[in-house]
Amino acid sequence: MEKDSIAFLQELLHTPSPSSMEMDIQKKWMKYVAPYADEIRSDHAGNVIAVVNEDADFHLLLAGHCDEVAFVVNRIDENGFVFIEKMGGINPKAAVGMKVEILGHVRNINGVIGVNAQHHGGIKGDFDVEDLFIDCGAASKAELEEDIQIGDLVVYRRTSEILKDRFISGRGLDNRTGSFIVAEVMKRLKEKHINIGVYGVSTVNEETNMGGAYFAAAGLKPDAALALDVTFATDYPSVDKRKHGDVRLDGGPVLAKGAPINRKLNQLLEATAKKLEMKLQYELTPRHTGTDADKMRLTGKGVPVSLVSLPLRYMHSPVETASLQDTEEEIQLLVEFITNMTGNESLNPLDD
Repeated sequence: MEKDSIAFLQELLHTPSPSSMEMDIQKKWMKYVAPYADEIRSDHAGNVIAVVNEDADFHLLLAGHCDEVAFVVNRIDENGFVFIEKMGGINPKAAVGMKVEILGHVRNINGVIGVNAQHHGGIKGDFDVEDLFIDCGAASKAELEEDIQIGDLVVYRRTSEILKDRFISGRGLDNRTGSFIVAEVMKRLKEKHINIGVYGVSTVNEETNMGGAYFAAAGLKPDAALALDVTFATDYPSVDKRKHGDVRLDGGPVLAKGAPINRKLNQLLEATAKKLEMKLQYELTPRHTGTDADKMRLTGKGVPVSLVSLPLRYMHSPVETASLQDTEEEIQLLVEFITNMTGNESLNPLDD
């Protein structure tokens, strides 16, 4: 992967984008992708859509969401301590002792999530988000209310790191990596001749309600859609592979298999991987995927979907970790897949 691409990925990772507050990251995504698209537009949900070859008869939607899990200010006590709720499925046990930034309605405020000293009993194992509080150094509630209010969002103050020139670690790889992969696919398609129309979409709100994906698919009416997300890697200590499967970093992109997934799309993706001599991994999604694919599938007359995921360690923590090799391979897989499409493919599973 080129250095400027990795730099763009890290820029996305360093831009706060909690669900419902994706505006800043979307503006950066739009600026980066614009040179490689025929048109860039947005919708009322806040999605950004890069359009290529829209006059084609067959249209594919690529969706990668740009929002991250976060906390939201619930109350401020009289002594100036800030109490929080979840915005998405953030892990409160990973928050203890972390630096945070409150995205205040007037200005941003730094803080730390307090830790009960071991001498005073330490941390109890059954604590939850209501037991957490943020210390901003304020002397009173009135002092803090000059800058923040109920409903302001909170993210970890955490920069990304490259580990051994192999992995990237930071907060919110779920799923700024997916939004990044959409951008890189659109960038590389600029140099290709393609027979289909492509909508590359950086979607919003996946971590809370998946409304962005619904808006995108309902508005664009694609013939097929691929959700590009992350999935649980199981290659680190304490994970039960018998229960959760065997998914590894550097093991290649992950295809979902289950009732929501269009088998013909998966077959085309598998054929592409075979042509590239690329390894694939698999996950099971028997009833639903828990991703943008679920909402896109149920729009309009129904949209055939597949889910291509990046293996991710430590989901919804401040140190999510993914492989740069897997990321590059997923980009290559998608570019080749799109380039090989004729636009005449039938995705009806009953057709021979």
